[in-house]
Order: sequence, then structure tokens, then C-alpha cells
Amino acid sequence: MFDINGLYKKTLLSCTIATITVLMPLNTAAESVLDYTVANKQGNQPDDEDVITVTAPLYSPLTVVTSPKTPRQPVPASDGSDYLKTIPGFSQIRNGGTNGDPVFRGMFGSRLKILNDGGEILGTCPSRMDAPTSYIAPENYDLLTLIKGPQSVLWGSGASAGTILFERQAPQFDQTGIKTNSSLLVGSNGRHDENIDASLGNQQGYLRLIGNRSQAGDYKDGHGVTVPSKWKKWNTDLVLGWTPDADTLLEFTMGKGDGAARYAGRGRDGSQLQRDSLGMRFEKNNLGEIWDKIDAKIYYNYVNHIMDNTTLRFPISGKSSTNLDRVAFGGRVMATWLWQDFKLESGADFQTNIHRIKKENNWKNNASFYNYGLFSELIWFATEQNRLITGARLDRNLARDLRDNSSRDSNRRSTTLPSGFMRFEHNLSDTPVLFYAGLGYTERFPDYWELFSPNNGTKGSASAFANLNREKTTQFDIGAQYNHSTVNAWISAYVGRVNDFILFKYDPNYVRRIQADNIDATLFGGEMGVGYSLDEHWKTDASLAYSWGRNNSDQRPLPQMPPLEARLGLTYEQGNWSSTALWRVVSSQHQVATNEGNAAGKDFGSSTGFTVLSANMAYKFNKQVKISAGIDNLLDKNYSEHLNLAGNNSFGYAARTAINEPGRTAWTKLNITF
Repeated sequence: MFDINGLYKKTLLSCTIATITVLMPLNTAAESVLDYTVANKQGNQPDDEDVITVTAPLYSPLTVVTSPKTPRQPVPASDGSDYLKTIPGFSQIRNGGTNGDPVFRGMFGSRLKILNDGGEILGTCPSRMDAPTSYIAPENYDLLTLIKGPQSVLWGSGASAGTILFERQAPQFDQTGIKTNSSLLVGSNGRHDENIDASLGNQQGYLRLIGNRSQAGDYKDGHGVTVPSKWKKWNTDLVLGWTPDADTLLEFTMGKGDGAARYAGRGRDGSQLQRDSLGMRFEKNNLGEIWDKIDAKIYYNYVNHIMDNTTLRFPISGKSSTNLDRVAFGGRVMATWLWQDFKLESGADFQTNIHRIKKENNWKNNASFYNYGLFSELIWFATEQNRLITGARLDRNLARDLRDNSSRDSNRRSTTLPSGFMRFEHNLSDTPVLFYAGLGYTERFPDYWELFSPNNGTKGSASAFANLNREKTTQFDIGAQYNHSTVNAWISAYVGRVNDFILFKYDPNYVRRIQADNIDATLFGGEMGVGYSLDEHWKTDASLAYSWGRNNSDQRPLPQMPPLEARLGLTYEQGNWSSTALWRVVSSQHQVATNEGNAAGKDFGSSTGFTVLSANMAYKFNKQVKISAGIDNLLDKNYSEHLNLAGNNSFGYAARTAINEPGRTAWTKLNITF
């Protein structure tokens, strides 16, 4: 299936980096390198919080690290995108009940590099009915890491908005035993979830079984109107690990999943969301005094998607069905070197993916992509308070148009893409204050949705594949954090210039994408948050996120920009009891570009602001058993999100009518860990 004979090989001598922001003052530069390395080896997995998080996890202004197993409100998340929208700066192109598309700082699609267990799952639908996060069940992972902006080159090319990592950690056993983490949830609208994560192992290895099943019926909005949105999903993964000594890990993974979802905002539904995954990982630590570590990963991810208008609805016109699939095969190898004042991570990665469509019971290739990259990142602990972090990357991208209507002369394109960044971090002496400032540059090759889904290319040309330019993003990021026993505050901001930003233009009367064009754009915005302990029982926290974008070529706003959003939380803890209230405040959005957007949605008008109040309570019987319950949208508010799809006329929606969000929703969840 894979054509690897034409691999493009190029040598890169890179200057380069460190990935994770160091938060606290450093004793000496040498000790900083060692402390950082030990922390990475131990994993530093966040503990499962007793209190449900409602606004934001406490993190560095640049890098978010949290556990997807930690409950959030509104909960529970039905997929990866549903979980990400609880982090400040994220929003979601709503799709009804599930399978929305994540947006960070107004940026969408492959501007966000999303990896799960070191691999990448890619959707198939030209309209992103099955966005990549549709195949990710967040509670099946141990860590979620977000790196904001083009401030890392370790994880692949084109991540101009940010990098998202869903990761599993190897379970640790001092002696032979069993560890389990399971949960059961029931809620309004027929919501029913079961999750289990069980590991059997000892010091020589482990066997881990992870599985979940989740379903919900159509929900009702704040006016009691039923919104077609039912869905059902399941996933199961098996992990086999061998640890012959404390410094060696060889791990094999395999997984399957499937599901179906009804969409009020689409002409068809997702009647199949099948996933098959395989992976292998090797890690070796403490190799020598300088060469410290090698980490290698290879993966295979396959998705098979069916969309039709008969399985989950009654068609008002002719029957329609399409079967698409996509396979992604890739891998990476990275080595780590340590010196007294430096840490270097350097390696190579590759990916090939093929997209197909089933016609007359035969599979037909219609697109193929190939990427080969070399990367390095270097951290220099210059002084006790100062660090300089740099990174560089070079990628070779190739794409082929294999559709029947493509000519031999125009069905292939390739390019070489550079990217890099430099960041300075400073801890104020004898204070819990961190500052950082970084400048990043990245070039992004157009993805499948941009090259193949529009009817026309730039300036009305017949082919987006042949004429669409790559994006070139230059962005300045700045931020600060203050850590104290009673107060934690942080702020991150950015300003960027994107040359040849890829913009979709839509037919004003229909939802079809008529053209993909290149424009020049300016981006600006940021996020901030604060947590304050009022006393030993009461705690309050808040976050604020704002994104702004300008189409410089046409002198109007960029489309699909989320409005200003604030989250305010108040928590009370007493013994084994805790209770939390969340007030979400979203502004109106009048900065729109009508009939312009991205591969999943378009602006079809301004939106009004809204507020939503939610609350929860939790009781911990002991270290093993906890029960929690909550009500989302406590006041049964009728509202819709700005980033949305227009309701489909098959369900009686008028043109350009946004889909409303769920009304009052109650849930109860039982967690058992031992």
C-alpha cells in the first residue's frame, strides 16, 4: 500500500532546544539539567484531583499538562475535542452531540498537531464529519499536554497554532499486582458511560487493558426542542510492555473502536467510525555520561468511515451513502544528550498516509501524502535564572492527486519546509515569578481537506491541489506566571503574521465550499487565569480567553474567530465533601466574514452573548471510591455557540439557523480505583 521508494533524504545540521517550560528558580545550571531529566523519567503524571476542575488546570503560561482522567465540568467529554474545549483558548466547531472540531486561538485543522500515543489519526470526510479527535476517547489516556504556538519542533511539521499530545504512561510495579481505574456514569438524554483501565504486572513487564463504551440520545435545548444528536461509541486498547530493567522499555499496543453519530447540522450522518491501531515503542535511558536516552516509536492507524442519510434518519430526498477510509503509517526516533549546561534532543520522523473512496464495491485511491522530517531542540541553562531555548526543523512534503480527473502533469507536488523558534525564560531572583518571550516561524503544507475538498483553487482556478500555496506563520509569544501558596496567576499572549493563510469561501445559498484561497492575515490574542485560596475551605478561580484575526488582503475580519470568554469558579471543600459552581460568560461576536470559513464551517452571521451556570458535588468514601454528581446549564438557558453549523433542512431547520446547545443536563458518576 505504501510507496516508500521515493523517500527524500536530506541532511540537516540543526541548532536546537528544550520542550517544557521550567517553572521554579534553579539552583545551578548543571542541577537544572539533572532535575529536568529525572522529572521526565519519573513521568510527573498529575494526580487525579478530588475536586472537579471547572476553569483551568494550574500550569505554565506556555505549556499545559493535565490528566484527561481528571473530571471537568461540563462533563463528561464524548471525545478529544469535547475535552479540549474546557481548556482556556480552545473552542469547538459544534456538530451537535459529539464529534465537534477543536479550534485554538481561532486556528483550526492541521494548524493544530494532535498526536495520540505518539501517532496520528487522520479523518476521512471532506467536510470533517469525522474530525481526528472523533477517534480519541480522552479518559483512555494518562496525560494531555498542550504546547502553545510554534514553540516546539519535536512533534511534527506545521503546528502553527499549537501541539496537543494525548499520552499513556507505562504503569509502575514494585511487585506483582493489579491496578485498576474504572468509572460508571449515567445522565440526562440517555447518557451512559462505562470506562475501565486495568493493568497486571511486575518489575519485568505489564499487560494493560483499556476500554470504554459511551452513548447518548438526542438532547433537548433550553426551550425543550429536541436536537438530533444521538451517538454511540466504543474503544478498546491492549498494551503489552517489557521492562527487563529500570532503564529499558519495549511496548506493543493494539486497539479497535467504532461508533455512529447523528448530526442536526449535516445532510448525512456518521453511521460508522471504525478505528484500528497498532504501535511499538522502545525507550532506553542512562546510556552514558552524555548520551542519555533514545526513544523510538512506529505506528499504524486506520479509519473506515461511512456517512449516509438512511441509517440514523429518514431521507426527505434520494438516498445517499459514501464509504471512505484512510491509513496513516509513521514513526520517529529521538536521542537525548546531556552536558553540564545543555540538553539536546534530536531525531527524525516520517509519515505516509493514503485516502481512499469505495466505488462499486471497489476501493479507489484518491490522495496520498508523504512527510519526512529532521529536528533538534536545545536548552541552555545560561545562569541560575536564565534559559535560552532554540529549535529547528526541516521537512520534505509530497502529495499526489490520484482522482480520475487529475492529469499526469498536475497530480504531484512537493516542497521543503523550514521551521524554528527561539525562546528566552527568566525567573526573578528570590520570587515565584517566571517570564518568557519567544519568536517562532513555521511553514505548513496544505492538508487533505484544503487540497481536495474545495471545488476551485486560488483566484477561481480549477484546482486547489495545483495552486494553493503553503502557509508561512511568524509569531511572537510572551507570558508570565506567579506561584504562591495562596495565589497562582498566569498570562500568555501572542501576535502573529500569516502569509498565504488558507481561507475557504462558500456559496451563499449552500454549504458547499466553492473555493480555497490564499490571503495574508494578522493574529492577536491571549489567555489569562488566576486561582486564589480564600481560606482552608473556600477557593475561587477564573480564566479569560480572547482571539482576534484580520484578513489583511481584503481588509475584513478573519472568519471563525471565537468570542471573548470568561470562566469563574467557586469551590468549597470540607473533609471528604466538595462542591463547585461554574459561571461561563461568553460575549457576542460581531467580527465576522459572512460565507467564509474553513473546511468544517463558515460564518453565517453575528452571534449573541450568553451566560451558563453549572454546579457539582462530590463525596470521597475512601481512597478507592468516589461519587460525583452535577447539573450543567442549571438555569436551562437556551443558547448557541458562535462556532457552529447551520441546522439541516432534513430535520426542519430554516436556512442559516444555528444549532442550540443542550438545556439542563444532570449526571452522576462513580469512580473506583485500586
